[in-house]
Amino acid sequence: MKKIEAIIKPFKLDEVCEALNEIGIAGVTITEVKGFGRQKGHTELYRGAEYVVDFLPKIKIEIVADEKLVDSIIDTIVNTARTGKIGDGKIFVTSIDQVVRIRTGETDEAAI
Repeated sequence: MKKIEAIIKPFKLDEVCEALNEIGIAGVTITEVKGFGRQKGHTELYRGAEYVVDFLPKIKIEIVADEKLVDSIIDTIVNTARTGKIGDGKIFVTSIDQVVRIRTGETDEAAI
């Protein structure tokens, strides 16, 4: 099993979730996060004063899936979240040793 974590621009969330649903991914966890990479922050004007916004709003999508699905999940996220501009985000894939569904006690693939 693998955990796929994708950091994307907030306005792409609905499109990405719909595309994931179309390939059969029903379970995702969504978190509003803030951060920066090469995009850095930006300056904004508030009541006549300029200030720097260091952390930009992003969305983190987390999916735990069977290893056979990882490539199609990554392709789906990349194809729907890409704008071609800086700050499109990143995808991280890590191994998952064990999953337990609390309600039923099911484990591993049965618990996903």
